Amino acid sequence: MNKKHMLLMGLCCVVGMGAVVAITLFKVPVNSVVTIGLLLLCQLSHVLMMAFMGKDHDHGMGGQMDHSHHATNVVDAHSKPSRAR
Repeated sequence: MNKKHMLLMGLCCVVGMGAVVAITLFKVPVNSVVTIGLLLLCQLSHVLMMAFMGKDHDHGMGGQMDHSHHATNVVDAHSKPSRAR
């Protein structure tokens, strides 16, 4: 594992242990903490999903497709089709 991944894992463990200590120290009801945590997790996951969706993908769901490699032949709807000679 790289150093950045280890730092992120350690940070998550510290946050979890800090939450347990804060709940016991301040005598906060666990059900309200879980409810607020789920609400915040939902919002955070949406923000992260919007930030990371479509990156490093040319054609995928949620990403913008690049059609610049396609021919740009514009046909007028009122023009008559040309006949091959």
